[in-house]
Amino acid sequence: MDKHSKPIPGSVIFKSLNGHKSITMAINPRILHVVRGVMRAAKDIDAPIIFELARSECNLDKGYTGLTPQTFSKGLHEAANDVGHDLWVIHADHIGIKTGSDDEIEATKELISAHIEAGYTSFAIDASHIYNFEGKTTREELEGNIKATTTIAKFIEERMQGQGFGLEVEVGEIGKEDAQGRVLTTPEEAVAYIQALNENGVYPQVLAIANGSAHGNVYDEQGNPIEQVSIDIAQTKAVVAALRKANLAVNIAQHGITGTPRELINSQFPKGDIIKGNVGTFWMNLVWDVYKVHQPELYKKIYDWTIGYFRPKMPDMQDHQIFGTYSKFAISEFFDEIYAVDESTVRAIEAYAYAESLTFFRAFNSEGTGSIVRAALK
Repeated sequence: MDKHSKPIPGSVIFKSLNGHKSITMAINPRILHVVRGVMRAAKDIDAPIIFELARSECNLDKGYTGLTPQTFSKGLHEAANDVGHDLWVIHADHIGIKTGSDDEIEATKELISAHIEAGYTSFAIDASHIYNFEGKTTREELEGNIKATTTIAKFIEERMQGQGFGLEVEVGEIGKEDAQGRVLTTPEEAVAYIQALNENGVYPQVLAIANGSAHGNVYDEQGNPIEQVSIDIAQTKAVVAALRKANLAVNIAQHGITGTPRELINSQFPKGDIIKGNVGTFWMNLVWDVYKVHQPELYKKIYDWTIGYFRPKMPDMQDHQIFGTYSKFAISEFFDEIYAVDESTVRAIEAYAYAESLTFFRAFNSEGTGSIVRAALK
């Protein structure tokens, strides 16, 4: 493989762009047809780019995208060779740990070993589901998360054998709701969490917090699609201010950007405090939009399967909401057909992804940041 095919450590991006008013885009390409378009846009405007899939999307059993860490990595390397972009990362998004049991930890280590063998250069440990509601202090409430995150981070460090890597951790479950609405991470929680990890010898560069966003497409109570404008900018700034005051060297990963107006990102997101912006479901929606015209028969099969499978489980949802929420599970079901579409369809997806990426890069103010990262590599 040539020099362009090798992904760089996520840590190089996160550290070199620390203090710069920009956000590095991280995309979840559930369908790999979008990758070349995004990568060409990144090359043309000289921006680093992160490609990621979560544990649920891509694992040793293929997840709901039909991809394993090895096949995901292979697809990215092929695209990088074709495009010739030198600043890209393979990131393991949401390595979810739900309970912290010994069996779950061992299974997580097995998955991470596969990530590393496949050439991943960045990892996001998500033990945010582990929360002690009986804890008398913030530290006690977060202790399970801290313990699981520390264990897995130390394992990654050992397995990487001195190679640099990006590390993202999570406090506050993304999209979690209670009777009052979305549960938000407090500044106190963020500080206590990062301090505890640092005391344990774990130094993440990026922190994911619950700040009002949700993963996937967003709908109102009537099932109508709506823009995602629930991200609490003030709370995010308060968390960052508390981290800075405590001299903790970590920036924010903004999850759940699909549906967020890009003019809002451009004008209101605290770039540089938010250093990584995750865009996932958007790219799947883009592929479905192209298939409606270029592959109407396949699109109908995917649509009908999704509605037929999930309608009995979600009797109160409108059809378009069921499709928008659950069509991701059709990807593995129709994997062979999705990847067997003609070249004209693939070109349309790549062109569409290219144009949309340029708009995201402008909203994130990441144009030209590649030179900063490149200098750090040298």
